[in-house]
Amino acid sequence: MNKTIAYFFLLVTVVLFIGAGVLWQERKRDVSTPGTNRQYYKIVSLRLPDTLSFAGEPVPLDIFYVREALDREIMVNTYWHSSTLQLLKKANRWFPMMDTILKNEGIHPDFLFMPVIESGLSNAVSPAGAAGFWQLLKGTAKEYGLEVNKQVDERYNVQKSTHAACRYLKKSYEHFHSWALVVASYNAGRRGIDRLMKKQKSSNFYDLLVADETSRYLYRMLAFKLIFSDPERYGFYLDESEEYAPIPVTYVTVDTTVKSWADFAHQHQISYKLLKYFNPWLRQTYLKNRKHRSYTITLPEAPYNLTVEKFGGNE
Repeated sequence: MNKTIAYFFLLVTVVLFIGAGVLWQERKRDVSTPGTNRQYYKIVSLRLPDTLSFAGEPVPLDIFYVREALDREIMVNTYWHSSTLQLLKKANRWFPMMDTILKNEGIHPDFLFMPVIESGLSNAVSPAGAAGFWQLLKGTAKEYGLEVNKQVDERYNVQKSTHAACRYLKKSYEHFHSWALVVASYNAGRRGIDRLMKKQKSSNFYDLLVADETSRYLYRMLAFKLIFSDPERYGFYLDESEEYAPIPVTYVTVDTTVKSWADFAHQHQISYKLLKYFNPWLRQTYLKNRKHRSYTITLPEAPYNLTVEKFGGNE
């Protein structure tokens, strides 16, 4: 009997020892990886804030469909890991410059998330022909001061298109007196929102029944606002060295014909590819410039080998 009891206690001791070893290994692994293992092995629902605002206007999270719409976008963009992670990296390169422009134009920094959802911070082109970070249509771009033709398309100039988008947003606010409606109209058009307001007898975005794409638009911006404000809370861990750093640049003015942008690039000791990276608004391999307009060409500062060590990453 005594031997049986002794074996039993020995077995219990061995089991406890093994269990303790397993727990120690798990804790060691938790320390060596970002976050906790719960994120890696469990898909969890994400807590929404009790209060939230957009451009200084309160978001009525006490309305069930508002809360559920935000919940949807938080889940989609948190668990679409590769896309959101890349956007966090890109934002470090583009947000400082764009934020300065928004402040100078009197636009709330929450609108930084508009080009995030419009284009993924890239010079994309939509099926409808909208182009650039802000996805401006040709007519709209011209209306707000951008040059758009076969040789030059300033919708692809991030600085100039940001200024143009700000002018558009301010004009929309003068019309609607609501930033939420401004966002909706950016997607559906001012006339489209006006028609819906008239039919539904409401001037409150959160009371309007709009198309699914338009409805999701503001909530997607809000979701990115939350994720970008506290990435680790949503499981995104980035070291500063992993973000895409702003690249130091210099500027050259051109007011004559350029027969070959490739020759121009080589004269400035860079490749044609680099010239196009910093000036995607140049749409041809040449510039006739019969009217002798003045154009600002952006060039990377020397040295031109844009290394990870110098700039913290590449796109």
